[in-house]
Amino acid sequence: MDLSTVDPVRDELMKTSSVFRDLVHQHQDFETRLAELAHLTYPSDDEQLEEINLKKKKLLIKDEIYAMMQQHSVSH
Repeated sequence: MDLSTVDPVRDELMKTSSVFRDLVHQHQDFETRLAELAHLTYPSDDEQLEEINLKKKKLLIKDEIYAMMQQHSVSH
């Protein structure tokens, strides 16, 4: 999730919703770990499995984040 671009809905939710903030931080943590795994020359089977699972979890969180943003923009 690109936090460098201006998005008033995202910025508002970051200020007002702890759930939204937690999801964004978790998404960033997964992104950081995936970057670490991507730099491994010979990842183990466990590391490859971790990468697959993190990508799935990251996508689910991204969907939740965008659903919250959509719901917030419709309700305001």
